[in-house]
Amino acid sequence: MPHLERMPDLTPIRAILFDMDGLLLDSERVAYAIGRETSEHLGLPWSHEVAMAMVGLNSKDGYRVVCEAFGADFPVAAHMAEFGRRYEAAIDAGRFDLKPGVHELFDLLDARGLKRAVATSTRRSRAIAKLDGVGVWPRLQGLVGGDEVARGKPAPDIYLAAAQLLDVPITDCLVLEDSNTGVRGGLASGARVIMVPDLLAPADDVRASGVSVVASLFGVIEALGAL
Repeated sequence: MPHLERMPDLTPIRAILFDMDGLLLDSERVAYAIGRETSEHLGLPWSHEVAMAMVGLNSKDGYRVVCEAFGADFPVAAHMAEFGRRYEAAIDAGRFDLKPGVHELFDLLDARGLKRAVATSTRRSRAIAKLDGVGVWPRLQGLVGGDEVARGKPAPDIYLAAAQLLDVPITDCLVLEDSNTGVRGGLASGARVIMVPDLLAPADDVRASGVSVVASLFGVIEALGAL
């Protein structure tokens, strides 16, 4: 993983829009495991490729991918209910850890007086529970969940809504994303974007876009600290 491929133009940056899963929280691997366990429990098909195609999508769009792969008769409601039960249990059990560098990055944003909000494909109530469980919810100025916008990532809607929530023009925002889907949406919104990959490497179109790719949030701290 490169340290910093290309320093983005970060002037003026007035706000940071964070993805959550795979970016702030080391949660994608837990979701991956729960998805596989749910399918096995219900005797339903599962594949690594389909799971990877769902990364960054909201629930509705994710299950559309599942139905395209396994057929329109896939029992979405049953799978969603069992997945949800297991996922909520994982939240209650504290299985979601912070990614390295989260508090250090927030400390820098505090020092610089930069606003911040989460723009996540996860529904609002579940996202707040996860962020509160790891102690970072009080350090945010807002959140837009996947159930609060008409179109999920890679549409730009959620980033535009988060920028509006902070009362900052989207062109003055920096989007931090781990998924290719999220990066595409961030670029479509008009924000500056840095990718911090988690489960997936940058796709060809993401690399071609010139988006900066860093190995961890400490790379973001370095980029912002250079201003």
